[in-house]
Amino acid sequence: MESLSIPHDNVVPISEVAPGICGLRIVFVNVFGVSHGAGIWTLIDAGMPFSASYIRNWAAKQFGGPPEAIVLTHGHFDHVSGARALADEWQVPIYAHLQEFPYLTGLEAYPAPDLGAGDGMMSWLSPLYPRGPVDLADWLRPFTESEAGDGAALPGWRILHTPGHTRGHVSFFRPSDRVLLAGDAFCTTKPESFFEAAVAQKPELHGPPAHFTWNSELAAASIERLAALQPEVVAPGHGHPLAGAEVAIRMSRFAQEIAVSKRTAA
Repeated sequence: MESLSIPHDNVVPISEVAPGICGLRIVFVNVFGVSHGAGIWTLIDAGMPFSASYIRNWAAKQFGGPPEAIVLTHGHFDHVSGARALADEWQVPIYAHLQEFPYLTGLEAYPAPDLGAGDGMMSWLSPLYPRGPVDLADWLRPFTESEAGDGAALPGWRILHTPGHTRGHVSFFRPSDRVLLAGDAFCTTKPESFFEAAVAQKPELHGPPAHFTWNSELAAASIERLAALQPEVVAPGHGHPLAGAEVAIRMSRFAQEIAVSKRTAA
């Protein structure tokens, strides 16, 4: 997919993404906590293998107690690996899109990575990454894009089915201040490069991790849909959060460049 450079002025600290939202970077992936006031909060994604204790300690410092729920953007290993241990300890439900359930209930592994998609060490290493399936069935609950699980999971947010990276990938949008938690629908660094994803994180709008993207056409359409929301703050699963009036303009330009690229390729 295309990429678009972003000025460093638009980068905001992951510890203060927006009111009520803070994040934690774990090597090359981000998880987020969304506060709903009075100690009530939701965990977005659950990190890499062996990260559960790291997330738990961060959550205790940031929020003082367990969340109401764990909400997954999708089930890839770097977004789900702490979910079972955290749900068992916190005794909380895990929400995901129904189309992601086969990968989260022990039924199906994700497709093998496409080594020809993208260019960089993360792509070359992708055959070594866990592809599941994991079994979260004891805690798993469904939601659709017209509802937010139960009222406690993400009140005030729209849950949007944004397929492409995976079948059941979702993103989250808060209309009150135009905050977008994008998961892997797009990234703000080059996710195929280990140096960029885990070290430098040069800010740029970039497509989802190409080596594990199920359908690039749907991924492009999902980016267009998210750009149409005109977000003022974006926080992805990989890369820096961004904020500012220019974010919506750059998102729109990025989506247009992807659409032109797809038409040209066709």
